[in-house]
Amino acid sequence: MSIKSTMMDYQLTLPPLIDRLGKFFPEVEVVSRLPDKRLHRTNYLAIQQRSKKLASALTQCGVEKGDAVATLMWNHYAHLEAYLGIPAMGAVIHTLNLRLSAEDVAYIANHAGDKILIVDDILLPLYEQFKDKAPFKKVIVVPLTGQGVDDEFINYESFLDTGSSHFQYPTINENDAAGMCYTSGTTGRPKGVVYSHRSTVLHCMAEAMTDSLAISQHDVVTPVVPMFHANAWGLPYTCVLVGAKQVLPGPHLDAESLMDLYEKEQVTLSAGVPTIWMAIKEAREAEPLRWKTADNLRMVVGGAAVPESLFRAFDAFGMKIIQAWGMTETSPIATVGNLKPSLLDESLDTQYQYRIKQGVPLPFVDIRITDETGQEQPWDGHSQGGTEVRGPWVTGAYYNNEDADKFTEDGWLKTADVSHIDAQGYVKLTDRTKDLVKSGGEWISSIDLENAIMGHPDVLEAAVIAVYHPKWDERPLAAIVVKPGKVVTKADIHLWLDGKFSKIWLPDAVETIDEIPKTSTGKFMKIKLREMYSDWVWT
Repeated sequence: MSIKSTMMDYQLTLPPLIDRLGKFFPEVEVVSRLPDKRLHRTNYLAIQQRSKKLASALTQCGVEKGDAVATLMWNHYAHLEAYLGIPAMGAVIHTLNLRLSAEDVAYIANHAGDKILIVDDILLPLYEQFKDKAPFKKVIVVPLTGQGVDDEFINYESFLDTGSSHFQYPTINENDAAGMCYTSGTTGRPKGVVYSHRSTVLHCMAEAMTDSLAISQHDVVTPVVPMFHANAWGLPYTCVLVGAKQVLPGPHLDAESLMDLYEKEQVTLSAGVPTIWMAIKEAREAEPLRWKTADNLRMVVGGAAVPESLFRAFDAFGMKIIQAWGMTETSPIATVGNLKPSLLDESLDTQYQYRIKQGVPLPFVDIRITDETGQEQPWDGHSQGGTEVRGPWVTGAYYNNEDADKFTEDGWLKTADVSHIDAQGYVKLTDRTKDLVKSGGEWISSIDLENAIMGHPDVLEAAVIAVYHPKWDERPLAAIVVKPGKVVTKADIHLWLDGKFSKIWLPDAVETIDEIPKTSTGKFMKIKLREMYSDWVWT
């Protein structure tokens, strides 16, 4: 007779995490910066009770299990209540990206079949741009500014009053949908990714691990990455799991506002894309004595590769960058760039070479690289190929089964990232497939060039694209943003890169521009740069 497990069938769903708040962490603060920069303070007991009232009110107004409830909101307390209350009653929280065009937001809302919208009052002008094309039956407005809510809308606070904090959760299966997010759509129409209760719980458990982001109840966490995209990298849920204080920045994402918030609330961990940290680096260098207690901050960086110069600069401040990698499709964190014990005795330069990589896959995340024929490549640190992933918080399909060709026959997600993996298991992204420069038969990594150029002391940002060349097919062009009052020439860049790359890699053109176009999530929008330089003529 074969032995069977005696373990309970305990479903991994969000309601038990919500119940933990009131039982174990009732006094832990949630701090939100409002539009007028005032700080709104509440605690987890109030968040728990209000999220249950939201769940109750939604149920009473006819929202059913599996229905999509949309949010159009910044990072603040009410959005956290929606993160918890909507999936707790069996519905699906669908976070709309407020930085997309009105046309794209309307398309996404219709594609998902959203029935209800919860929107910040300061975002009503955006809603007005697409309301005639939207499917919403009810619009609930969060009165952040205290200006009141027009009669055509439902006041969020009044709506909560119709619900009960004694709401009884319905039966939820761990594989039921909990959240929904659409990709940013830089290479076509946005595609929907639907997260399950199980995938969300497992993701935040992995994120809290010591060898991951090491988030605990002793932390104070500020997700600068927006709650309207990829669950703010899962941080709100992870904080709820462990009872960590949350400090939410609202719409104020400039460097000074963030540093002031870190200082006042003694933030220990924050997360955002590289452009956020580049701005903070400039602010700290401009006023080195202004923010002292923000030292020892752990900064999770994702969305794009980070230049070594940024690591070194923040190390000098006493602030530590932790590079992670993932995407909407991976919930999103798939790898984290912590140093293994065996690397701590290596030279500082060697350690930086590992820290600039995207890191080692989290437990249960499988990664492989394949060539154009689908042949798996060795982990030797130089054989590169397309990056493919699978795991319990990696999507197995897009909503409505769109773009099915993005998945392999044996069940892996093809990410469109090009990478190589070394013998230690560290993944290093070398480019996006569409961003590689193929010159005279040789592949040139735009990411490696960008990161090296951004190490120049007078360069703020740099993006490298391929432009047509009659002899070499393609050559790299570098678009740079320089510090005020500085001038950086092609000769300066070549001198800076001398010895770092072979001559064929050096950009044949260096163009100074006022600002590099960015996507809705703060990444460099190279498709816009390629449009800007589509008619480039070599002289």
